[in-house]
Amino acid sequence: MPLPTEKVLQGQRALVTGGNSGIGAAVAHTLAMAGAKVAINYLSDRSSAESLVQKIKTAGGEALAVQADVSQEQAVQEMFQSVIQTWGSLDILVANAGVQQDAPLPEMSLAQWNQVLAVNLTGQFLCAREAVREFVRRGVTPELSCAAGKIICISSVHDIIPWAGHVNYAASKGGLLMFMKSLAQEVASEKIRVNGISPGAIRTPINRVAWDTPEAEAELLTLIPYGRVGDPIDIGRTAVWLASDASDYIIGTTLYVDGGMTLYPGFQEGG
Repeated sequence: MPLPTEKVLQGQRALVTGGNSGIGAAVAHTLAMAGAKVAINYLSDRSSAESLVQKIKTAGGEALAVQADVSQEQAVQEMFQSVIQTWGSLDILVANAGVQQDAPLPEMSLAQWNQVLAVNLTGQFLCAREAVREFVRRGVTPELSCAAGKIICISSVHDIIPWAGHVNYAASKGGLLMFMKSLAQEVASEKIRVNGISPGAIRTPINRVAWDTPEAEAELLTLIPYGRVGDPIDIGRTAVWLASDASDYIIGTTLYVDGGMTLYPGFQEGG
């Protein structure tokens, strides 16, 4: 699937959390190819972030790597200050950073519960709050966008599909769905657009075991009516559209980029 060729985000400044690998890296690269300057947030793997920065620069884009633990308030504030000081402001936040700490409920520790909620939900709150503060401070810059700012919350199909053995993850994503909608309602009058992307099964290193053999992929495809596992670029292209003025009337909406996984394919042959 090709990268975008039109510079629909020319001159805009984006921050992608968890942007050094998987879906986040694809989103960061795709935004850059659409003309945005992209700050790539990472937690600990600086080399992968710097490698992506170099890839973007080689292709003619502009990027920088910025370290922060999105679950920590001071770290998030310092990250936003660094990006804003470098580029003057921010136009797009893609809040993508997330973790899994899986266990059956009777065996799940409080630390596992707290860690997933801290990154997947509190991290979204902390990043969105800093973005909204900057968007409100600056207001609309008509030559860049007809919106004051765009926030894209990366979630999961498990914001609506239950997931036994992953109750902390599913709870964090279900909470994120209502966080996104409530925030969208709150800030729309400021010309700030908040939306979500909920990926289904995507080929990333974190879930390689689910698609890396013909047998595993065949089993996974029983959950996907469209008949293919998603690629990270599927999410990247969706993020570009949501960040562009082409989607300016889209507010508080989640796009399920899942090949039909949320259509409950088990019912294809009858209930």
